[in-house]
Amino acid sequence: MTSLELLHSTGLLAHLEVGFRLLLAAALAGLLGWDREEQARPAGLRTYMLVALAAAVFTVITFEIYETVRQSQMQANADPIRIIEAVTAGVAFLAAGVIIQGRNTVRGLTTGAGMWMAGALGVAAGTGNYLLAIIAALLAFGILKLAHFAQPQPDVPRRPTLIIETVEDEDTERRP
Repeated sequence: MTSLELLHSTGLLAHLEVGFRLLLAAALAGLLGWDREEQARPAGLRTYMLVALAAAVFTVITFEIYETVRQSQMQANADPIRIIEAVTAGVAFLAAGVIIQGRNTVRGLTTGAGMWMAGALGVAAGTGNYLLAIIAALLAFGILKLAHFAQPQPDVPRRPTLIIETVEDEDTERRP
């Protein structure tokens, strides 16, 4: 019997529980990804949802493996905390790819931090900490939406544009 089956008496409910955990992870991260998509950032809705879904899948698998090892009564050492380390490292690798450093500028930090948050939402949903996942998603969404308005916008110098229009006179000869 797996850890999910311990929560529910029938296998169907255990599978529904897993499905709900995965769906919640993807939906909550989708909320953050939607904001990034709206801001035309490199990682958007699909990326955030996939990061959270993957984190939730790894978390559920880890709990299943842990429970299997624990019930086999073998003298094996299983540490479910390692999944958080693995998810954090994997998401950090992805997030680093969207951070671009230029001369006197760094772009993509918020997108990278949001991807990291999507991974955390996946782990929270995957462990069944629904309230934690929902509150964290709402706080992160609020930060992305509200802090955007409070953040001072840098003065971006506009390049002057020269527009040249020509007007033909009727007296002017036309050349073929």
